[in-house]
Amino acid sequence: MARYVFITGGVVSSLGKGLASAALGALLQARGFSVRLRKLDPYLNVDPGTMSPFEHGEVFVTDDGAETDLDLGHYERFTGVACRKTDSVSSGRIYSNVLEKERRGDYLGKTIQVIPHVTNEIKDFLRVGDEEVDFMLCEIGGTVGDIEGLPFFEAIRQFAHEKPRGECIFMHLTLLPYLAASGELKTKPTQHSVKELQSIGLAPDVLVCRSEHPIPEREREKIALFCNVRKEHVVAAYDLKSIYEAPLAYHREGLDQAVLDAFGISPAPKPNLDKWLDVQDRIYNTDGEVNVAIVGKYIQLEDAYKSIKEALTHGGMANRVKVNVQWVDAEDFDREDVGERLSGYHAILVPGGFGERGTEGKIKAAQFARERNVPYLGICLGMQMAVIEAARNVAGVAKAGSEEFDHEKGEKRFEPVVYHLKEWVQGNHKVSRKADDDKGGTMRLGAYTANLKEGSKVAEVYGATTIEERHRHRYEVDLKYKDKLESCGLVFSGMSPDGRLPEIVEWKDHPWFIGVQYHPELKSKPFAPHPLFADFIRAAVDTSRLV
Repeated sequence: MARYVFITGGVVSSLGKGLASAALGALLQARGFSVRLRKLDPYLNVDPGTMSPFEHGEVFVTDDGAETDLDLGHYERFTGVACRKTDSVSSGRIYSNVLEKERRGDYLGKTIQVIPHVTNEIKDFLRVGDEEVDFMLCEIGGTVGDIEGLPFFEAIRQFAHEKPRGECIFMHLTLLPYLAASGELKTKPTQHSVKELQSIGLAPDVLVCRSEHPIPEREREKIALFCNVRKEHVVAAYDLKSIYEAPLAYHREGLDQAVLDAFGISPAPKPNLDKWLDVQDRIYNTDGEVNVAIVGKYIQLEDAYKSIKEALTHGGMANRVKVNVQWVDAEDFDREDVGERLSGYHAILVPGGFGERGTEGKIKAAQFARERNVPYLGICLGMQMAVIEAARNVAGVAKAGSEEFDHEKGEKRFEPVVYHLKEWVQGNHKVSRKADDDKGGTMRLGAYTANLKEGSKVAEVYGATTIEERHRHRYEVDLKYKDKLESCGLVFSGMSPDGRLPEIVEWKDHPWFIGVQYHPELKSKPFAPHPLFADFIRAAVDTSRLV
């Protein structure tokens, strides 16, 4: 049976609970333990799939097709453990499950209440798979005191009370603000946050204090005294140059030891941190740098492309170069010359997105990369825009476009090279969708197999002819243009096993131009960079040497 660590936060949001959880998972693995990480989010959306990228950041997709919070990306990147649908839940999902059971009559006519029915549903979620691992790390979204989070806090209180003593501990992240005028770190916000936690029946075993400055011994003792935590369990979390320093930084501060002490695990196995020492070495000991432009439509919030930015970093680590990412708004190309804006970059990446806004700029970016022999990686919509560009400017389909844009405007303006996906094969059954279906959870989601063309660039990059990658899209490139495009040099080098869905395109005579319908960034890790990103950055390095 697993031991549980419940990670909560206070004072302010965005303190780094997800990163702290992921780093702790990595440290427990380094000591020989198996781990699984979970996220419990208080919002009422069933999942983040329909949330705005400007508000929520990226949607992370699991192999089994769950649309989840971006923190699950941190979990996978730091531990290498593939997340599942059972590793993410929201208030919306919990309440939906409870109401479905009520409609079926599962509660035998009882009055349905938050306690016990909602809290029991949360506890059932927590128990799934607890026999599989040594430690289950469960992060509660939001901050203590949020009204939306109260059912989750009550559920984990009950859960810990029902478990044998010593099987659950609580780790709480807070902020120690620094007042420059007085030159002091203030502990009162942390004290009040812990008091709020204690008022709902939870007492932290480990306190992680986010601070821009070293925590003096006197303040550490004060926090321990007023928060009823052992002094050695008050762990400092300082700002870092790279998130991949986090496991080593938390280890130096004693986080993993504090957690094992709280469980009474003694003597604790010694950690093997060689993997993370190598990661840190590759980040800071580089042999050069490359400049990569990300031409996107959600650049006002970098978290909208979190996994892409991290995968580029991993590609840089694979080549021992620093990757300088420049965010370029695709809509800028409505007003600016593409050549002036993109000249000087060693590679161009066009990521996914939804809707017509900014797509003409993405098409121009693909054209620039094709004509100037600049390495290009198009992901999801980025692949579709590259195909539309090829159809318009090479194959002579002047009005080439996407059905998505016509649906948006309610009129037929384009000859659709990209169409709404109406059916596909998932496992052993056929999935059907209509354009007017509900938006949530209705895309082609999760891991699917693709067959790669022998001798293609992408087969060389992967070193294989069969791959499995994660998808999140509802529009596909139309095969009726395949022959015309291939006769112009755009090779359809990856296809679904049934040969009906294009997965990858590449320009035959280009140094490096690949578009993929899936999201390779979701599977990249610092200690196992995704081959596409590693080779994309290698191509960027080659370009930098020619400049």
